[in-house]
Parts: sequence; C-alpha cells; structure tokens
Amino acid sequence: MRNLLVVIDMQKDFIDGALGTKEAEAIVDNVVERIKEYDPVDVFATRDTHQETYMETQEGSNLPVPHCIKGSPGWEINERIAPLIKEENIFDKPTFGSKELAEAISEISANEDISIEILGLCTDICVVSNALILKAFMPEVPIKLDPKCCAGVTPDKHNAALETLRSCQIEVME
Repeated sequence: MRNLLVVIDMQKDFIDGALGTKEAEAIVDNVVERIKEYDPVDVFATRDTHQETYMETQEGSNLPVPHCIKGSPGWEINERIAPLIKEENIFDKPTFGSKELAEAISEISANEDISIEILGLCTDICVVSNALILKAFMPEVPIKLDPKCCAGVTPDKHNAALETLRSCQIEVME
C-alpha cells in the first residue's frame, strides 16, 4: 500500500503571521519530522491563496483579516517545510477545501491501494474541510490524522474538530 501525506496550509500567516498562534508555532517541528518520514513524491500540500480583493469576498466579510495574499510573505509555506515539498505537489486553493487535491489523489487511488495522512492548519477549518472532501471522493481509503501535527484556531476548536473527524471515520491517532 502506498502511503500519502497531505500537508494543509503550513503558511507564514497561519503560523506566526496575520492569523498565527502559539499552538501553530508549536507544531512546526512535528510537521517537519513527519514530512521527512515520507518519500517526497508522496507528499502533497495546499496553500491558502487569496487575492488583493479578499476583503470583498464572503470569507473576507466573515473573517476580516487579510491573509495569504498571493505573492505576499504570509502566503509562503514555512521556510523549513517548503523545501520538503515538490512544487508540482502544491495545490493553491481560494477557499477552505481543495477539490483539485482530492481529484489528483483520487487518480492515484484508482490505480493503486493508498492510505492518507493529513496534517496542518487549522484543524477546525481547512484540515477538517480537506479531510472530508478526501473522504467523500474516496470513502474506502483510510485517512488518519496526528493531532500533534495540527493546530486549530483555538485549543477548544481543535478538540471539537477532532471529534468531528472521528465521527466521519477519520482515524485520530493517539
């Protein structure tokens, strides 16, 4: 079985930038170590990608903090993580989940047995969104998540997201 890793939004603005938290900063070492356990061809990532018009979007009206503006320093994947991910395996996404990522991984699963590990930021928004999209595209593919490699907007929201993931048959590792 081929094991794939999906790294969600490990970008400056979510770690120590516009929407950064101490919890997000605390997982960087864990994420780096986990990525190194995988063959680089099996590591995929998303990059939250907004335009200068972000504040005019529905998301911008609900979360009025400009972040991950394409080309800005906050949009960049963390400098320790970026070199570990092949550029062709990075999916820019304008919203919480990436249909394109799920389609690419679904194509792999059509030809071979796979499992998926997902990690990153923020557990309660983009991680849960992508995990559920992947599960919807591939209901029989095992998906797991290590909570030590994820952080939510708050610790309480992180824990609530873990419960949601468990309910949706995503394995939350101990």
